[in-house]
Amino acid sequence: MTFNIQQKHALFVFLSLLIIFSGCGKKKTSTTKTKQAKAKEIQIDTALSHRLDEFAKMPKPSGKFGFYVYDLTAGKSVYAFKEHDAMPSASCMKLLTGIAGINLLGPRYTYNTITSVSGSTSNGTLNGDIFFKGGMDPLFNEDDIKEHAKSIKQKGIKNITGKVYISLAMREPVKAEPHWYPWDLSFHNYGLFYKGEDKVRQALKTAMKAQGIAVTDSQLVLERKDNAKAKNICMTIHPMTDVINKMWKNSSNTQATSLLYTIGHHINKLSDHPENVGVKYLRYFIKRKIGVKDTNIVIHDGCGLCTENHLSPYALVKILSYGYRHQYMYKIMKNELSISGIDGTVKALLRNEKLRGRIHAKTGTLSHPYGISSLAGYCKAANGHTLAFAIMGSDMSVLDTRELEKKLCMLMIK
Repeated sequence: MTFNIQQKHALFVFLSLLIIFSGCGKKKTSTTKTKQAKAKEIQIDTALSHRLDEFAKMPKPSGKFGFYVYDLTAGKSVYAFKEHDAMPSASCMKLLTGIAGINLLGPRYTYNTITSVSGSTSNGTLNGDIFFKGGMDPLFNEDDIKEHAKSIKQKGIKNITGKVYISLAMREPVKAEPHWYPWDLSFHNYGLFYKGEDKVRQALKTAMKAQGIAVTDSQLVLERKDNAKAKNICMTIHPMTDVINKMWKNSSNTQATSLLYTIGHHINKLSDHPENVGVKYLRYFIKRKIGVKDTNIVIHDGCGLCTENHLSPYALVKILSYGYRHQYMYKIMKNELSISGIDGTVKALLRNEKLRGRIHAKTGTLSHPYGISSLAGYCKAANGHTLAFAIMGSDMSVLDTRELEKKLCMLMIK
């Protein structure tokens, strides 16, 4: 969303009032100890445990397979089958990346791209400089940059005596993880800031010239420079939840990779390899925050394309449980995860009237070098309890694993 400076002021006032009033009349929440004490009194569905036991013992195609179902309402395990076996997670890795991003950046984090101007304008000539500051926004594209050029024109600027300083968080284009397959990097699908500084400079030059603004190559300077006296004239704002929506509902690898870069850049703004910093944070987060200390857990990227990524059903359920315990996270997860029979990647996978709206989950699928499929999320059970579940298959046909995933979901809602 792009705003001129007047719209930006109005938005600031609105958000300020919203924050003030949202704080009024809040009720105190019960303590964690009280919740845990109450949870001990709640019983799990033993009939479900029996159904899952039969499911675990039924004949299956050859390959690796495991699942784990946990009753979040009761705070107790319902059933576990090879839950600690680590397998390639595919896109279920995006659950970890999203939760870690929300935890680190906060639920209201936004990507902001700003154009500001210093100096004065006379007869169409700006006696000063223009500052274009781009961060890690993966949704910023050529149409957005055209809006920034249009804002410059609306200030009556046709010529510039000074420079156009282009300040970018990333200078090099996004890189493929060493274990990705060559065709997995859809470079053209990445946002403008992930295509390298030359692409950004050319896009800004083209947009300005299309608005009748004269600018030469020598005036376009790639330099991280600020001017305290410069006035903002245009701002593009994209909330992080828009990125999470695309990476969870539609399993976007580009958005998940971009969020990994964002995490890394937030931790170390001077690093030339924010993706490496981001991966280190995911490893820290799952071990220290989530509490999964199994040595067989392997994390190489933030999107799950690397076949050497290894999570377990237990690890995925622990990630989901962490999100559930933090209500602001859980609210985002319920909104942005794919919903069975309604939207995203589980719309078709779990197309069954009995399942419709009962499952909020993330899929994971890789067909190379062998079948990899996973499904993890939340389920509203027949007894009204909320379940966290994860089911993973490897070294078996993706179609066979998907049938097992559907079977598990049907068993949980009976």
